[in-house]
Parts: sequence; structure tokens; C-alpha cells
Amino acid sequence: MKIFDRFLIRSFLGPLFLTIFIVLFVLILQFLWVYIDELVGKGLGLKVILEFLFWGTCTVIPMALPLATLLASIMTMGNMGEFNELLAMKAAGIPLLRIMRPLIILSFFISIAGFFSANDLMPLAYKNIFALRDDISRTKEEIRIPTGIFYNGIDNYSLRIDSRDNATDILYDVMVYNHSSRRGNNSVTLADSGTIRLTEDKQNIIFTLYNGESYEEGERKSIADTSFPIQHVTFDKQDIVIELTNYAFQRRDGDRFESDVMAQNLSNLGYRRDSLDSLYTISLQQFQRRILATGGLMYARQLDTENKQEYTGYFPQDLLPIPQESTQYPDLINRAIGKADQLANQVENHMIEEIQIHLPLRRTRVEWYRKFTVAFACFIFFFIGAPLGAIIRKGGLGTPVIVSMLFFVVYYVIDISGKKLATDGSVSAFIGTFVSAMILLPMGVFLTYKATTDSDLFNKDAYLALLKKCKRILPQRHEIKE
Repeated sequence: MKIFDRFLIRSFLGPLFLTIFIVLFVLILQFLWVYIDELVGKGLGLKVILEFLFWGTCTVIPMALPLATLLASIMTMGNMGEFNELLAMKAAGIPLLRIMRPLIILSFFISIAGFFSANDLMPLAYKNIFALRDDISRTKEEIRIPTGIFYNGIDNYSLRIDSRDNATDILYDVMVYNHSSRRGNNSVTLADSGTIRLTEDKQNIIFTLYNGESYEEGERKSIADTSFPIQHVTFDKQDIVIELTNYAFQRRDGDRFESDVMAQNLSNLGYRRDSLDSLYTISLQQFQRRILATGGLMYARQLDTENKQEYTGYFPQDLLPIPQESTQYPDLINRAIGKADQLANQVENHMIEEIQIHLPLRRTRVEWYRKFTVAFACFIFFFIGAPLGAIIRKGGLGTPVIVSMLFFVVYYVIDISGKKLATDGSVSAFIGTFVSAMILLPMGVFLTYKATTDSDLFNKDAYLALLKKCKRILPQRHEIKE
């Protein structure tokens, strides 16, 4: 490798890693903002939170790579143009495409890394993030008993404390209702003070009460008996052990979400697509047979409105019976209405079957194609960013960030819209997933052409000169008309 190529690669790798770190940091903050409500108040350990953030970071890597490639290419070529390094290379007879050649090869490897991250890393990340979210959602919030009101956060119990000493964690005027018997407020314990603590495994909560009394109603001897025996006990110290469920975070089998379409790679998606395609073909054939049998048709081609043939022979219209004079006319009308209702019911039933089969099939096709969109986006964004940097000739994090964000927002909006249209069945899965690349590719070709021909695309002086020329021409035309 030549010194010139090593210099360009080092100049590109620095901004690339910097922008990847910045983009991942911004995206993970947005990810954390979305799911912060699911994490707070569950008593989760630092290890669980860090694991959640790690898999969340892995899910946004395919989104971060194209943006980082775009921003790094603009910064690299912009820095070289700002410090006249690009001008010196061109003056030495090196064309722009030769200057970009090592960076093109490097962006190709970045595209390959983007493909493998979308195909191998993302399914694993989504499988684990789905499992973690489900486990966290099953974990109940930490027990925080307020003062002055009844607290019903513990299953089968209702608690009330009048005040709390924050220094010693002693509770005063404690009232505990036990509803585990499902017979109303038949058991209550009152105490002057007490303490509360969780066991280490968070499976039980222990109330230690002091100087109190408890009341518990017994069961009635018969339905007609309206008297309730009461058991009254006074105590100096009493421990109430309450069993807790789902208050401690518990890991379950993470493979339970591996059948989700987001947690599958290309091979699994291909197998799933073929299976759903076969089911949909069978469902469509059955629907055609039902329609033919219900509608009284002879061939399946009669269902196709485009496959119609004009009758060229002679049809004796004078021999047709007049409907009003035919005795079978009401019966024919009723039979026609019945056939139409049966056909409508068959169509409605098929629409339900199509939602159950065709919607997963469309989602599978979309995700299969989206494994390649990240690689194409990285490669196309390089051919947008590098020419832009060479034309703008501005480095740093100022102008390149603004320009790259504009292009990325356009790409992201088009990509999300195309995915939604493809999932809804409005367009094919291929067009819906690659529409963003189809729109950005001509931009990359145009900007590369302008950069190689030293175009003044973003030179304000050229636009000012064109505006002055137009001002000189317009008065001349006005005088000629007069």
C-alpha cells in the first residue's frame, strides 16, 4: 500500500470512529428515552441495565453505520479541501477518483460489515432485547409505602402508616389488612410502630410490629348464621411474613422470541417466506374453488376481469322473455341475491385468511430485503458525502453535520415510508425496501460527476454572477418589447 493511500485511510478512519461513537451515543439516548419508563422503579441491578443498553446499542448499529459513513466522508474530504490538500493533489495530476479509490475500497468493507451486522448481530440483539423487555415487564415495581394513605401495591394486603422516621426507617401507627382469605376486611393488625425489610432473594417481605393488637373474624357456622367469632390478640412484638411474587427480576428462556421476524437471519427468513408462500398459494386456490362453486362459474379465468372475450356471433334478443311477464322472475331475483350474498361472505372470509397469512408473508419479505439495504446505504452515502466534502471544502463538525443530517433525514423518511407501504401491500417488498437507495443513487452519481469536473455547485459567487447576468438581460428584453 502506498504512503498516499495510508494517509487517506488514516484521515478517514479517525472521523469514522468518532462519528460512530457520537451517532451511537445519540441513538442510545433516544433508545433509553423510549424505554426509561420500563426500567425505573423495578429495582434492577446495574448488570441488567447495562445488558439492556448493550443489546439496544446493537439494534441501532445498522442505522448508525450509514450516517457515520456519510458524516466521516464529508469531514475527510472537507478537511482536505479546507487546508488545500485536495488542491495540491489535483495540481500534482492526481484525479479525484484516484484520490477516492482507497476510501471507496474501505467503504465497500464497511458495507460488508453493515450487511453482517444486519444479518447476524441484529437478530441476536432483537431476540435478547425482546426477552429482556418481557422479563422486566413481569417484574413489579419496588415497594414504597407512602404515609397517610392506604397502599395496595402488595398482593392480598392493604397497608397504611401514619408517619416514618427517615433516619431510622421506623414506621409509626401501622395498619395491616389481610385479604388473603378473600372474605373482605376480616383480618386487621394495628401497631404503634414497626419496621419493614425485604429478604435477600426478594421473595418475602417481613413486617416487624411492636406494641399492637390484631383482630380476625372466624367463619360462619352456616349461611343463616349472622354472628362472627372474633379472635383478639395483643402482642409486644410480632413478625408478619408476606410472600412476594415477581418482585425480583428473573431471567427466563431467551429463545422464546427467536420465531419473531426481527430475530431471524436470511436463511431463516427464506425458509419462513417459502412456507408462508406455500400456505398463501393453497389458500388462494381454495378460495378460487369456493368462488367457482358458489358463483356457478366454470373456469378460474372467468374471475379475471382482464381475460374477457367479446361475443361475435348473433344473439336473438327478440326471443328473450320480458322479466315482468315471466312467472319465474321473482324466484330468479331471489336466487341471484342469495348467490351474491354467498359470494360476499366468501370474499370476507378470504380477507380474514389473507390477513393471517399474507401480512406475515409481506413482513418476512420486507425484512429479507432489508438485510441488504444497510450495505447499499453505506456505499451510496459515501458517494454522496465524499463529493460533497470536495465541493463544500469545509471540515469539522459544523457544516458537515448539518448537510449530512439533511440527507439522512430524507433517507430515513423515505425508508420508513417505503417499509410501511410494502408491509401494507401497497407496493412490492423490493420497491418498498430499495426506494430510498433508488432515490439517493442518482444524487450520488450527480454529485460525483460534479466533484470530478470541479463544478461550482455550492459556490455563491457563481450564483451571484448568474443573478447579475439575468438582471442585465431582463431590462434589455423589456426595452425590445416596448
